[in-house]
Amino acid sequence: MAQKITKQSEDFSKWYIDTVLNSDMADYAPVKGCMVIKPYGYAIWENMQQALDRMFKESGHVNAYFPLFIPESFLHKEAEHVEGFAPECAVVTHGGGKKLEEPLIVRPTSETVIWAMYAKWIDSHRDLPILINQWANVVRWEMRTRLFLRTTEFLWQEGHTAHATEPEAAQEVQTILDIYAKFAEEYAAVPVLKGRKTEKEKFAGAVYTLCVEALMKDNRALQWGTSHHLGQNFAKAFDVTFQTETGERDYVWATSWGVSTRMVGGLVMVHGDDKGLRLPPKLAPHQVVIVPIYYSDEEKQLVLRKTDELVAQLRPEIRVKVDDRDNYKPGWKFNEWEMKGVPLRIEIGPRDVAENQVMVARRDKGPKEKQKIAFDGLKAAVQTLLDEIQQSLFDEALKFREENSYKVNTYDEFKDALENQLGFLYAHWCGNEACEQAIQEETKATIRCIPLNQEQEDGTCVYCGKPSHGRVPFAKAY
Repeated sequence: MAQKITKQSEDFSKWYIDTVLNSDMADYAPVKGCMVIKPYGYAIWENMQQALDRMFKESGHVNAYFPLFIPESFLHKEAEHVEGFAPECAVVTHGGGKKLEEPLIVRPTSETVIWAMYAKWIDSHRDLPILINQWANVVRWEMRTRLFLRTTEFLWQEGHTAHATEPEAAQEVQTILDIYAKFAEEYAAVPVLKGRKTEKEKFAGAVYTLCVEALMKDNRALQWGTSHHLGQNFAKAFDVTFQTETGERDYVWATSWGVSTRMVGGLVMVHGDDKGLRLPPKLAPHQVVIVPIYYSDEEKQLVLRKTDELVAQLRPEIRVKVDDRDNYKPGWKFNEWEMKGVPLRIEIGPRDVAENQVMVARRDKGPKEKQKIAFDGLKAAVQTLLDEIQQSLFDEALKFREENSYKVNTYDEFKDALENQLGFLYAHWCGNEACEQAIQEETKATIRCIPLNQEQEDGTCVYCGKPSHGRVPFAKAY
C-alpha cells in the first residue's frame, strides 16, 4: 500500500485523492467516472445508512424499492424536471438484442416512476400520507468526476412522500431537513447551515428546496443534503388525485429528499489532516484499534491473552479491531491506522501487562499526547474518550467555519475575499436572479442558501446596489 499523502497546503485536491486511495476507501472503476467503494469506505457508508435509516423510521417512514429503469415518456410529463435532468441522463435503447419500442432512462432520480405508482395506490384521504424512502443507486452522466464527491453512478437514499394538505407537506420538508442537520452535526461532527435554495438553484420541478450546507477545509462549500417541496406538480403530471374528507377530489401534495455517498467525501474533507483521515467515532468502522507489541513467542502469548480480555471488555458496545499481524512492525501499523482515521489506538506490551495498564493515543490529538489507562475501568474510560473525540472534531470544524466566514459590503471586497480567503462570504443580495447569475459567471461563486435564521438587515446588493434586507452566504462549491 502506497502511503505518501500530499500535504493539504500544497494541493488540497491531490491530498483528497491520496487520502481516499491510500486509506483503502475506494478505487477507480474500469468505466470512466465510476468508482469501486472498497470495504473500508463502504463500512463508513453503512454506518451513515444505519443512523439515518433509524431516524427515518422513528419519524414514521418506511423503506421500499422502485425500478432502476424509467420509461422515457415519464420524464417528459413534468417539464421542469425533464429540462433539469435531460443532460445527465443515461438512456437504454436496446435490450435482449433488439431495439426497444420506448427508450428507458437509467434513473437519475425516481420522482417520475414513483408518482406513476402512487397514481395506482392513492384514491382516498385514507390512503394518505405515504411516507416512503428507498436506498438505491442512481446514474447521472457527469463530465467532471471525483471519487465520492461526483461520480457517474452513486449510492443514496431518496424519500418520496404524498400528503393531503400543503401544510403537511411543508412540515415534512422541514422535518427531513432537521434530520439531515442532526445527522451531520451529531454523527458526522460536521456543522451545517440550514437554508432555502434560491429559485435558480432549487431542484428541477420543486416549488422550493431546503438544504444543509457545509464548509470543507479548502474553504469550498459542499451541499450535504436537500429536502424539496414539490407542491402538486408531480401529482398533476401523473394525475394523482384523492377524495377529500368532504367528498371532493384534489391533487395530492408531494415532497422528495435525499443524501448520497458524497457525504463520505465531505467527511474526509472536513476532518482530514496531512496524515490522512480523522473519523468521528460514531461513523468510524473501527472506533478502537489495539496494537499488541511483543518481541518473543513468550511475550506474544502473554500480550495476546491480555488483548483478548480487553476486547471482551470493550465489545459489543465499542467497535474494536486487533492488529496482530506479525509481518508489520508496530510503527508501520501506527502510521496505517492514523492514515485510516481510527479515533483511538491502544498499545499494549509486556510491560503494560505487568503494570495493569495500556497506552492510548487519540487520532484527533498528536502522538505526543498519549496517556496511560488502567485495565480496570477501561471500557468506561474509552467511551469517555470517544465522546470527547466526537465533540472535539465538531468543535474544531465549527471554529474553522467561523474563522472562514466573512461579511463583505462591496463587489470589490467580495472578489478580493473570494480570491484570497474563500469560505462563506456573507453579502447583501437584492433577490434578482440576474445578479445571482452574473456573480456566478464572473466569480464561480454561488448563493449556497438563504439561511432559515437570516437576520433582517437593510443594505444594498453587492452587485447592483439595489435595496436588500439580509445577507446570504456565497461560496465556491463542489
